[in-house]
Amino acid sequence: MRSRYGMALACPVLLFAYSSARAAPPLDAYGDLPGVEDVAISPNGHALASIIQVAGQRSVMVIDNTGKLLASGATGEAKVRGIGWAGDQTVLITKTSTVSLGPEFAAYKYELAGTIIVPLDGRKSEQVFGRTEAIAKTTRGRYGIRQIDGRAVGYFGGIAMDVTKSGVYFRHGRATLYAVDLATNSPRQVARPPAEDHYRDWVIDAAGNVAVTLDISASSGLWTMQNAAGTELARGIDPTGEVSLLCLGKDGSSVIYSIQDETGDSRWLEVPLAGGTPADFLPGKAVDRLYIDERNSQLLGYRLGGESAETIMFDPYRQSAVTRIFRAFQKREVKLMDWTPDFSKIIVRTSGNGDSGTWFLVDVAARKADPIGDERPGIPSDQVGPISKVVFKAADGLEMDGILTVPPGREAKGLPVVILPHGGPSMYDSLVFNWWAQAFASRGYAVFQPNFRGSTNRSDAFKRAGYGEWGRKMQSDLSDGLAELARLGIVDPRRACIVGASYGGYAALAGVTLQHGIYRCAVSVAGVSDVELMYNTDVAESGNSRMTWKSLRKELGDPKGYDAISPRRFAASADAPVMLIHGKDDTVVPFRQSQVMASALKSAGKPYELIALPGEDHYLSRGETRKRMLTAAVAFVEKNNPAD
Repeated sequence: MRSRYGMALACPVLLFAYSSARAAPPLDAYGDLPGVEDVAISPNGHALASIIQVAGQRSVMVIDNTGKLLASGATGEAKVRGIGWAGDQTVLITKTSTVSLGPEFAAYKYELAGTIIVPLDGRKSEQVFGRTEAIAKTTRGRYGIRQIDGRAVGYFGGIAMDVTKSGVYFRHGRATLYAVDLATNSPRQVARPPAEDHYRDWVIDAAGNVAVTLDISASSGLWTMQNAAGTELARGIDPTGEVSLLCLGKDGSSVIYSIQDETGDSRWLEVPLAGGTPADFLPGKAVDRLYIDERNSQLLGYRLGGESAETIMFDPYRQSAVTRIFRAFQKREVKLMDWTPDFSKIIVRTSGNGDSGTWFLVDVAARKADPIGDERPGIPSDQVGPISKVVFKAADGLEMDGILTVPPGREAKGLPVVILPHGGPSMYDSLVFNWWAQAFASRGYAVFQPNFRGSTNRSDAFKRAGYGEWGRKMQSDLSDGLAELARLGIVDPRRACIVGASYGGYAALAGVTLQHGIYRCAVSVAGVSDVELMYNTDVAESGNSRMTWKSLRKELGDPKGYDAISPRRFAASADAPVMLIHGKDDTVVPFRQSQVMASALKSAGKPYELIALPGEDHYLSRGETRKRMLTAAVAFVEKNNPAD
């Protein structure tokens, strides 16, 4: 697709479309990294910066509105996570790397973030903090970009180092807040790090000053919030640390923050920066997203979730613009990804039925939306399997829903099915194109993604209903969803497999060990197999934080019961073949979780396969290993549960 920017950001669009009678696209069309991963627009609206794929390589490209190439280059082994602008002449790239910091650290490997400064005036790119040994070459949080006296200044968390004659050493692991002149890459400290056993967060105002500081004690859960003058604005105690700063209010004279009240419900509160009594912010509203002005941290508006999704902007011009955008794309899932400060141009991403992911540049004044990139050009719209929501009730009467994807061009009746629970587990699935679900659908399977209890698409009470239910009601919710699809005649319940990643990988293993007689096979990608091992690992890697173990116990229940919900402990009762796939650089769910499950299955004489992905992390960040995972998972399901 071409736009007024003169060139396509994504890989070239196919010059033909598959008809429903043609063969399905190859699996690599689903499993590869998206052709477009991120797009940002310059403040003046004259250029786009993007993360794309070119000839199988993840690359960065910057072009202006005449089609002139301003900067480009392959990212190599770097895992690029996002791209943005710092003024009209500087691009910032966020990347992560999996690194080992040595035996003195709690974890064997860490996923560390870094920020690359890319000047467009011909100067060499460099990493934030790259010119000093006194700060580690990693960024621990980004707190905004400000224009100070005509210069772009970035606010980043950094790790202070001690520079001695014998070497450079970590002073501690707590983040200090620095202001970095992005033209010279010169940092200056603007806020001190927290005390030992504390965490700290900040909000920066339009002038580049620290407007609010939040400090949390990891041992007691005591949190305090102060303004720039050191006046306390609010305080409380939460042993699990579920309090966070969100942004400044719409006129910059207040701060909005979230807490968890005594009932376990999330509350958003607003308090004047000058001091006063906090008041509920948007009480009774199911807010899906806040829109924040990156120039000053002030709230521009919000989007309500649920069936009556609506976007509210405080400024009438912005309200008119977003109303027209959501109306124009009303049959797709729409996200506002970036915009110019004057809201004259907006980057929009769409996905859903008939759309495998498309990026648009919206010119608000011209009332025009130009497509600028396809995420998956090898998957035409008629090869996107139909996506719908199915509402059902669990055995105990709790209502929930799930996302159903069915094969394109095929009657949704008596289909073989893949149950695909999401990770988290406090996440949820929605009516968007899911590359994994669509890959299985393209091979003739119905795919169901249940939003089981503990998911975050409903009320706080629904999320809390998942506490202590790993391997129990959270697990039976999945099979209750399968039973509803069978009742509707959509699937054949005798032809079901369960597949998932992270928590979904745990659920896949539990489906054939803690449950029986339901699934023909299970595929666990980076899944938890031993809950006690997960608990002990997470607590140890947190430095034995009381906040961490209290949070885990709230979600998982009493550690005395962890063996009873651990698939590893029930490997001998596995009643279907198991495939384990795991990245060896996973810092979220360590590779050892799949190793111990494989060992238990082997000792029990149960059929299994273990596929290790060298150099891959928890998020399947590399195209080649992601494609390898998908090919292996689909082949395993086809072998044990043929579609035809």
